[in-house]
Amino acid sequence: MGILHVRHELGTEIVVDAAGVEILSYVYRPDPIAFESPKPYCHPLRTLAGDVVTDYRPNDHRWHKGLQLTASHVSGDNFWGGVSYVRDEGYVVKDNIGRMRHDGFDLVDARCDRLDIVERLTWISSGDEVWAEEVRRIAVHDVDLDDDSWTLTWHSAITNVRGEELRFGSPTTEGREMAGYTGLAWRGPRAFRDGTVRTPHGHDASSLMGQPADWVAYIGEHDEVDRHSTVVFQEGPRNAVRPAHWFVRNDPFAVVNPSWAFHEELILAPGEVLDREYRMVVGIGDWPQERITSTLADRSWD
Repeated sequence: MGILHVRHELGTEIVVDAAGVEILSYVYRPDPIAFESPKPYCHPLRTLAGDVVTDYRPNDHRWHKGLQLTASHVSGDNFWGGVSYVRDEGYVVKDNIGRMRHDGFDLVDARCDRLDIVERLTWISSGDEVWAEEVRRIAVHDVDLDDDSWTLTWHSAITNVRGEELRFGSPTTEGREMAGYTGLAWRGPRAFRDGTVRTPHGHDASSLMGQPADWVAYIGEHDEVDRHSTVVFQEGPRNAVRPAHWFVRNDPFAVVNPSWAFHEELILAPGEVLDREYRMVVGIGDWPQERITSTLADRSWD
């Protein structure tokens, strides 16, 4: 197993180094641009070979930032950033952009083989009202130099404190076909366009859109170096009651999002908790299905 080194730039970010490579930067001081829905994010994420597998503020969607928890439609507000899809109107610019405020860390536990973060956040509406409180747990673990991979686990528990229900939706619930994005979202680098999508069920990117899957892998080829990277996404056991329908594209850009409201709204009653967990395995090379399956089987959710 690899050796982790963690550097905490107080008030800004937590950086994780594995075997001399900075594999993760968790930026918890949100970017200040209100239109992009300020919120914490992970960027850059790198393989153990040092290849970057995330994109940041691409010119087509400036609010796409690495790996981040988002919500495109929440009771009329947009916690995703950018334009909002409105039924019978299409995408429009609205004064409805919310934000997620970092309130503090309850835990930053750095060990030689693992990092655990427990963070408190507040979801604040466009009207400057507190709508939700989140406890976020992020872990970096299973850094395996022999397997050329490492794992990130993300668990968010979001409590509705608004005093009335929160309705989580997506462009598809607003009338746009096959655009059900909302929830944890990954944007891949521009070089990953036209990458390969694998699932245990034989889907490609187009046939997977809006479908459930046990896991989703995206394989992209880098510029400059003669290497591919494989990024695998999987939902955790907490999501079994309402598993995701996946929003996945490899054209015109690389994006993977296990959507919690693809086809229908998710309604969160006052005081109710939206509890979701995911993991992401970042590997060197073009992994076949058998390797993906065996690596996931060897990883625990603890």
